[in-house]
Formats: sequence, structure tokens, C-alpha cells
Amino acid sequence: MKLNVEVLMITTGGSRIAILSDETANMLGVHSSDRIRLTYGKQEMIAIANIAPYFPKNRIGLYQETVEVLRAKEDETIDVQLAPLPESLFNVRAKLHGERLRDKDIVNIVNDVVERHLSSVEIAAFLTALSIHGLSTAENEALSKAMVSTGKTISFGEGPILDKHSVGGIPGDKTSMLVVPIVAAAGFTIPKTSSRAITSPSGTADRVETLCPVNLGINEIKEVVSKTNGCLVWGGSLELAPADDLFIQVEYPLGIDPMLLPSILSKKKAIGATDVVIDIPTGMGAKIKTRTEAYTLASDFVDLGKRLGLNIQCALTFGDQPLGCSIGPALEACEALTTLMGGGPPDLRDKAVSLAGMLFEMVGVEDGRVKAEEILDSGKAEAKMREIIAAQGGDPGVKPDDLPIGSEMVEVCSEQAGKVIWLSTEDIVRIAREAGAPKEKGGGLVLHAKLGETVHKGDVLFEIYAERCSKLTSALELAHQLSPIVLTKKPAEKMILDQVPEKLAHEKTFMIDR
Repeated sequence: MKLNVEVLMITTGGSRIAILSDETANMLGVHSSDRIRLTYGKQEMIAIANIAPYFPKNRIGLYQETVEVLRAKEDETIDVQLAPLPESLFNVRAKLHGERLRDKDIVNIVNDVVERHLSSVEIAAFLTALSIHGLSTAENEALSKAMVSTGKTISFGEGPILDKHSVGGIPGDKTSMLVVPIVAAAGFTIPKTSSRAITSPSGTADRVETLCPVNLGINEIKEVVSKTNGCLVWGGSLELAPADDLFIQVEYPLGIDPMLLPSILSKKKAIGATDVVIDIPTGMGAKIKTRTEAYTLASDFVDLGKRLGLNIQCALTFGDQPLGCSIGPALEACEALTTLMGGGPPDLRDKAVSLAGMLFEMVGVEDGRVKAEEILDSGKAEAKMREIIAAQGGDPGVKPDDLPIGSEMVEVCSEQAGKVIWLSTEDIVRIAREAGAPKEKGGGLVLHAKLGETVHKGDVLFEIYAERCSKLTSALELAHQLSPIVLTKKPAEKMILDQVPEKLAHEKTFMIDR
């Protein structure tokens, strides 16, 4: 059927959708969410049909994503036909019934996800099936390879190519901003592509962006790495394993994360990494709660890495509280830069040199941690970080005081004396986000009391920073409601940490940051 194009000046967030009237849909035999084949000259694509009762007859409405692919203009004529169901949909149904998928089945699914042949409902069904039935090692391998093959890859020449990644779950984890310059200063290649925050107050890309541009193309990344041995860039625009980004868009609202392993390792493979340290924060404040769970996950990472030709080592790290003291993009960048300059909190320094030391030993350097400490203490890591900042288009002379910290600040003080026996990382995340992080780079908070520390009545527990007064007020109100830091003189004096049903009803935060 020939239909005239009506260009809709609206985006769908990536989905390829076309709108038909009831009458036109009936003539084509199309129902809502069916696939239709659109042909314009030599261009052809599959779109998902939406039915609008009052849409004009003999016209088809195309959202911006669809127009960009088809290249059709307003009022031009295109051919529209009902398209058959993709084979991958039958593979999705098989997984819903608990069946094991073959390599070619998974390739079909990933290809159709990347080509937008599956609707968000169908992708959600696939992810739900994975969450319920799990993935075999062979399925994880097939998914990883399929996600790499459907995207771009980057080659940095002969290895070793080092990388570090955290599975996430604790706020304030800014170790990549120290590990990358330490490793690069030793002469090793470490191209670090990072995420922006999804549910946390800051992702690595958000932190680094307060120092220099992070939205670099592949050729720009290669140039930066050739000059400095390292980079700290946003991976979202590089089309490395693009299926993963589409899966994450659906995982987040569902509150599930069944593809953690292939999600992480497919991108490491695509960036050309050969030796990778995986940081697994473990504890009540982290995504991974127990050591048993952490050991199982670590074993799975190592096994899958071998299948993909990656040398993987995992570090089970302390995850009962935030890392360092600062939470929020600019505040965390300031703390990382301060640590590179010889200051900073001891837990951040310890974790960074430990992870860098692991990477060194993976490529044959003896006493890796000692080597990392020497590079950090000598100022070579700071100098290398400034090289990277300059190569990415930032000011190499930047000082911690130059960073855009929120101008609005309030202190939250203790109403009693005692020791800190509990920090709710979930509540700290909520307060930091209420203050504007990560969208407003200067928002966040700075902790003045951490686990085991003694606090006197009237002492500052934490400071809240915001760029706007309204954000500060809202974050302060939330902080008083949540009381994220629990104090007691003796363990027996404060045995109740929370109340169910809660005095303040709120949804649990789902952490999916990569």
C-alpha cells in the first residue's frame, strides 16, 4: 500500500515506530505492535506499528528515528506492507519456557534488537526470561560475542591492553580516575570507556566531564591514547556493543540485571582489552551482599573471560559504605584530583593502588602495589592525569578549587554522641540525587563521619551541596526524614535500625550503573 509521509517532530528514545489510522491498519491487516516493512526507493526498514484512531487515512506518521533511517520527507510516498514475525521472537518464547538457546538463536535475538525489529515489550520478555531461568556459561559466551559482532570495535595495536571495571553498587567510587593515570604513567595502555550515572549520583564519565570533555569519537580516543597511553571517556556514543545499551534501557524500569557478565565483558572485548581487573564491592551497602555471592560472580567472570580470550582477575572490595567522602560529580572529581596530588581519603588511595597493583602483576610486574604507590607518591600519576585532561580538551592546570561545586551548602549535625555503626548507602544516594546530582554537576554531599568513627553531639555528619536553593531545601528535608547515619554509644543501646512498615515509605533504589 502506498502512503504519504507525515513527519512527526518527536523522538521515541531510539525505537523505530510508525503511526497508522484504524482504517489504514485494517486494510493492511495490521494490529498495534505488529511489524511493518517500509520501502522508500532503495531504502527499506522494519518499524513497529502504532494505531491512532483519528490519524489521517492514507498517511503514515514517522517519528524522528524512523525518518533518519528511511530518509523520506514530508508528503513523499512510501510503500507499506505487513512484515512477518522475526525468527528471534520464537527464540524469545523458547527462553520464556526455560529452554537453552543455541548460539544462532542468541545471534538472531541480538541482531533483531540492534535493528529495532523487537519491541520494548518483547525485549522485556526476553530479559525477564533470563532473570527467571538464568544463563548458562555457553549462553553468556554467545551473548557476549553477538553483542561485540553487532557493534564497532577499537584496536590499539599489540597488547597488553589493560582495563578496570566495577560492577557498581556503592556511591563515591572514583577509583578509575586514579587507576588510569597510575597505569598509564607506568607505560601501559589503558583506554577506559565509562558510563554516565543511571541510578547513582555519579558515573565515571560524569566525574571526568567536570575536568575535560568525555564525548570523544573513536579516532579522537585513539589520538588521546597514542599521546598519553590512557583515556577516560564516555562510551555511550561509540556504538561498542550497542545491544547492551538497548537492553539496559529496558532493564532499568524492570529493576532486573540478568546480563551483568556479557554486558561488561562484551564492551571490554570491543575496546580491545587483554587484561582486566573486575572490582566487586561486597557488603550490605553494595549490590553484591555476601562473599558467597561475590565468589560465585568472580568465578563466572574469570570463566567467561577465558572463553572470550580475556585475562580476568577479580577483587572483592569493601562495600559497606561509600568510598571516600565525596558523592556527586564535581565533588568526586575534586577528591580524586586531591588524592592524585598527595591528599585525599586513605580508603580511596588504598583501593586505587591495590587495583592498579593487580593490573601490574597481571602483566608481569613484581610487587605491583609497591609500583603503584611509587607512581602515585612521586607525582607521576598526577602529571599523567593532567596530560590526559589536556589531550581530551581540558585545562591541564586545573586545581580542585576550580571545579564547579554547588554554591548552596548546608551542614547536617549529630543530635547525639556515639560511634557510627551504620551508613545507609541507599539513603545517601537518594539525598545526593535530590540535591541535583548527577544532572547538576555541583550537587551532592560530603561525609564527615564514616563507620567506626566517634562523633560528638553537634558534630557535622555530612554537608549537602546544591546549585539551587530549592534543591538544597528538598535534599535537607529528605536527609532529616531518612537519617542515613546511625550512631550509638554501645551496641545494645540502638538495636532497631529501621521500621517496617516504614515511617517514610519509599521505593528501594535499583542499581544498574555500568
